[in-house]
Amino acid sequence: MKQKLISTGLALADLIHRHPKRITAVIAAFLLGGGGGAFAVASLAPTAPTEPVRLVSEAVEPSSLLAQIDALEEYAFKLYRTEVTRAPETPESLLKRMGVADPAAAAFLRRDETSRQVLFGRAGRTVTVEASAEQALLSLRTQWLEKSTDEQFKRLVVEKTATGFTARVETAPLVASQRLASGIIESTLFAATDEARVPDSVTKQLTEMFDSDVDFHRGLRKGDRFSIVYETLQADGEPMRAGRILSAEFANRGKTLQAMWFQEPGAKGGYYAFDGQSLRKAYLLAPLEFSRMSSGFGMRNHPVLGYQREHKGVDYAAPTGTAVRTIGDGVVEFAGVQNGYGNVIYVKHRNKSATVYAHLSRISVKTGDNVMQGETIGAVGMTGIATGPHLHFEYRINNEPQDPSILAEQRENVPVSPGSKAAFAKLAAGMKLQLAAAGQISSASAQ
Repeated sequence: MKQKLISTGLALADLIHRHPKRITAVIAAFLLGGGGGAFAVASLAPTAPTEPVRLVSEAVEPSSLLAQIDALEEYAFKLYRTEVTRAPETPESLLKRMGVADPAAAAFLRRDETSRQVLFGRAGRTVTVEASAEQALLSLRTQWLEKSTDEQFKRLVVEKTATGFTARVETAPLVASQRLASGIIESTLFAATDEARVPDSVTKQLTEMFDSDVDFHRGLRKGDRFSIVYETLQADGEPMRAGRILSAEFANRGKTLQAMWFQEPGAKGGYYAFDGQSLRKAYLLAPLEFSRMSSGFGMRNHPVLGYQREHKGVDYAAPTGTAVRTIGDGVVEFAGVQNGYGNVIYVKHRNKSATVYAHLSRISVKTGDNVMQGETIGAVGMTGIATGPHLHFEYRINNEPQDPSILAEQRENVPVSPGSKAAFAKLAAGMKLQLAAAGQISSASAQ
């Protein structure tokens, strides 16, 4: 009898050792369901409850608990992690940083030419891995753009299969999402947009939208505000580059400007004020995106000749190589070298007007070319009679020099067509709400 009890005890101990979770679950089920035990909890409240207390008991089936325990034992956990590549990187160091300990995977990444070219020697590329609970690599992915303007992205996929690892490169379209941003100018526009984490390409678009109404060279004031709704283009949820500004608001010197992108069916898109009027003017205010005016229009002491002489245009100080753009649509009348102008370009516009761009280091157009407003036609230099790199700019009507400040009065009035007014109004209503939400961002941060 004693030997039989010992054998039974050993068998029971072995059963508990092999199935501890099941035994625990059965005991719990018995206590909760079949044991009929009652538990009392002392109330620490200052007063007794006014509502009657009811005891509700429900039997728990042990079999359902055992099934859940079996499912948990069979479940294979997967680990995910994302890191950014570093320039001096090896397969082992990359995988180690991502919590993967898999010599076979490291060996594959080293010998696979595609993986080696995409992942190593390139800093800043986001990589995501999927690994098993044992830290073995299951898959690895990364995305990139061939060119910064691409509408599609490349994706490297490394996967573990029954026969080993494989690698392939896929192509997929970027997905556009929207981002709201706003800021207050304390010193410069770029400092404010950097603070708001707005990409430089979006800041450039902002200046292009409003440069016919805002003098970004001299006219910004501390306290000026901006709010922007713009596209961010993503690859598998990872932001790759900024897209187009969808709507924007700029408050400058007490005047608030608003605009939104709208494209009529079969037409070229553009920016419009919320009243449906095109933002596009006949001329831009300046032929450079960012610079400072170093010499105005009218009489002055010539810096080289040393005596008073009429200055027929304005000068913009800027580093050599700075892009020069035409302020309006037109035809290149002359592009070459001329007297004290050095390398110079004449552009003929409508209504017998013309513009002159002188002292260029580079000419990017030729006589007879059609040019569009904002198109780069050359670069700042100091050819001809010049004491330093700058752009000499003239505006002429009937070949008579005019003060370029009158360019601000030249406006094109191109409203939305009657057939598109309903669609425009609907889009404008949504954009106003988004700009209001964007404006709250800077208000909240200021508080």
